[in-house]
Amino acid sequence: MPFCTQVFSQLLNCGLQQLLMSRKTFIFTRIFINPQATNYLSFLRGFHLNKSVYPSCYYQRTSSNLPHCSTYKLYNYQHKGSCTGHCCVYLREFSKTPQSNIVRSSAEIISKPNLITMKLDSPEFHSIFTPELHFLVELFTKYGYELRIAGGAVRDLLFGKVPSDYDFATTATPPQMKEMFTAENIRMINTNGEAHGTITARINDKENFEVTTLRIDVVTDGRRAEVEFTKDWLLDSNRRDLTVNSMFLGFDGTVYDYFNGIEDLKNRRIRFVGSPEQRIQEDYLRILRYFRFFGRLAASTDTHDQATLVAIRENAQGLERVSGERIWVEVKKILTGRLTAPIIKQMIDLGLGKFIGLPRAHNFEEFDKVCGRTEEIPHHHITRMAALLDNEADVDELLRRNKISNEEVSLALFIVRHRNDKMGENVLSYCTDLHTDCTGKEVKVTDKIVELMKYHGHLKAAEDFPTMKLPLFPVTGHDLTQNEVPKGPKFASTLNELRKIWKESG
Repeated sequence: MPFCTQVFSQLLNCGLQQLLMSRKTFIFTRIFINPQATNYLSFLRGFHLNKSVYPSCYYQRTSSNLPHCSTYKLYNYQHKGSCTGHCCVYLREFSKTPQSNIVRSSAEIISKPNLITMKLDSPEFHSIFTPELHFLVELFTKYGYELRIAGGAVRDLLFGKVPSDYDFATTATPPQMKEMFTAENIRMINTNGEAHGTITARINDKENFEVTTLRIDVVTDGRRAEVEFTKDWLLDSNRRDLTVNSMFLGFDGTVYDYFNGIEDLKNRRIRFVGSPEQRIQEDYLRILRYFRFFGRLAASTDTHDQATLVAIRENAQGLERVSGERIWVEVKKILTGRLTAPIIKQMIDLGLGKFIGLPRAHNFEEFDKVCGRTEEIPHHHITRMAALLDNEADVDELLRRNKISNEEVSLALFIVRHRNDKMGENVLSYCTDLHTDCTGKEVKVTDKIVELMKYHGHLKAAEDFPTMKLPLFPVTGHDLTQNEVPKGPKFASTLNELRKIWKESG
């Protein structure tokens, strides 16, 4: 009997069907294969019985990496024939016990793969081939290493967009890439990513290429990962967050899709690869990445997968472990993207507010109006965010959580302080007066007034005001010093009083 058939038969005979019918969740934890039987590894990696069982394969590992499970030894197999091999399969009940670290074997597949390929032949695809890229592709081919475009760039090209940047994946390890680039006298820059497999090569002193070795995130703690290199494209795809970000693209135009990313992109559906809960617990920032890509790709606001929303709600507190800088990068992109108002409201409803610096956000009616006014125009992300900030204390809260820049804080405070001003019918006159009042007290006053106009939907004023020739207040602090006005409260009050008299004089 062929090996694959016998394994399948013996597993069923050993009680696998009965275990699955118990409605518990199980995971293959150990499949030992001696080196002479490695030709069976590809079969075992893809071995699935229903959607409850996920395989993982080890080369003669002595113990499983997954704790908190009861182990069932199902099958021992001694292959007899021209080569001697043995296989030992274990199945364990998967525990729901929370873990601070998620530990995965080097070949655990968390979602059933189904490789789909297609040919991409579009103007956007052909436009990426610079002389430098051609050189890079030929170099990897010359040395016998595979090289493909990975992740977001593949998604964008399939969506008909020219990517703003590219990530490349390869079967070459970092030492192999360094040896290759050194032999070809190619300069390597920014070595910070080498520990995670990334080497950056500068070709012809014109273009930088970040190339990363295929890898598995073996241990994750919700923020960072310990990686293990591999030559298996499936395993690298399997570690990625969303199906639409898990594809690869060969330079002949072949798209490699293991988790139905092509179909999800076509249907504008955002799904995690495998279990949303597990994906999120590997890196809690994926909660915000989910919403960012939902805003970018989803056809409408009501197409969320409910299981995903439940997983986000139950794991929201994990965002406490993510740095404010990383949080703010994602929030800014959400604020300047599509569907911003319903997405932010959904995030707040799921309990994310206090973890992103918006613990008291509630004025969604105002927020929706401001997002609508700025939908079709360039705008600063703070202009929209300000609608959710009631007062200066809310600005301080946003600052404490997200470490936003002084410029962002200053703009938020400016809008919060002046959005309720009575502007009158002549909005440009109001802008001129406000500019006069704030000059010397605020930096980039004109830019702030323009954003305030966008906040209120005064788009004509926002366009015209920067082109106006503004009157300059003729008195400076130096003038007061020359006239022996003492520094301190009297100095400031004198300057303000003179500015008021000058403004009223017309």
